[in-house]
Amino acid sequence: MRYYLRKLGFFLLTLWAVVTLNFLLPRLQPGDPAEIMVQALAGKNAQLDQAQVQAMRDMLGTPTGSLLSQYGDYLGQLVRGNFGVSYTYYPFNVTEVIGQAFWWTFILVTVVQVLSFVIGVLLGAFAAWRRNTRFDTNVTLISTFLGSLQAFWIALLLIFGLGYGLGWFPTAGGYEQSTPGFNWPFIYDAISHAFSPALTLMIVTPIGFILGMRNTMVMNLGEDYIKLAKAKGLPDRTVALHYAARNALLPSVTSFALALAGVLGGTILVETVFDYPGLGRLMGEAAGLKDYPLMQALMLLMTVATLIANLVADLLYGVLDPRARRAEQ
Repeated sequence: MRYYLRKLGFFLLTLWAVVTLNFLLPRLQPGDPAEIMVQALAGKNAQLDQAQVQAMRDMLGTPTGSLLSQYGDYLGQLVRGNFGVSYTYYPFNVTEVIGQAFWWTFILVTVVQVLSFVIGVLLGAFAAWRRNTRFDTNVTLISTFLGSLQAFWIALLLIFGLGYGLGWFPTAGGYEQSTPGFNWPFIYDAISHAFSPALTLMIVTPIGFILGMRNTMVMNLGEDYIKLAKAKGLPDRTVALHYAARNALLPSVTSFALALAGVLGGTILVETVFDYPGLGRLMGEAAGLKDYPLMQALMLLMTVATLIANLVADLLYGVLDPRARRAEQ
């Protein structure tokens, strides 16, 4: 119990620090978003009208008062899930904008991460068990080569090959002619648009799981308990799955939890290349257009998701490996 309480305490302390930094960082950045927007409307060389700037601040709901009072208002708005109005998608608030993009990224990246974890762990475990064979060599070389490639470069190749060259899949967007809803034409349209982004991620995402699982399992295969299990005459499959692979799986669980946290961050470059309507493209737009409320909400969402993923991984460690709990006592 002490182990779990300690991890929960660290989580709450870190969460408070993240929320506070998320409040301070945008306010430490130079420039006034209201002035930037008025300057963009008036022209680059036009003189700013302070009345227009103040009207823009009032329209956007720019916080006023002391830093301490702003911090109190910020915490209150945060509890209510109110992140303000998006400068880019005015007059829609940030929660609505994120809500529309969330499911596109969630479905795409979650499916890819789960498949990548399963494929990567299985290939890595089998390569480690058959180490120094042709299969192990091929898996390691191919994984190392693919791991050196950039996802956006693969995305451009797929757009050119599958999109413009063969014409099999759309080159941009999330859907085209169908009406959004739970109906087959829309589902088919969404799947066809998501295939190329998903394939791009499937090429590069399993690499870390493959190499991590293989290297960890190779080290475990040299341990004394593996030699003892073989000396007892246990079947190779039992030694591989119940002894070596089980212990080697622990670091992969952490990697998988952190990868799932990346679902909320999306894949900025891939979604931008395919103009896919997810959180990654949204983050790119917010950064490029200086949409501070939207960028602040997305950063907080990603950071909190990472903290929760770390907490879940730590709790799973305590369940999968009792030694972790005993080390805290």
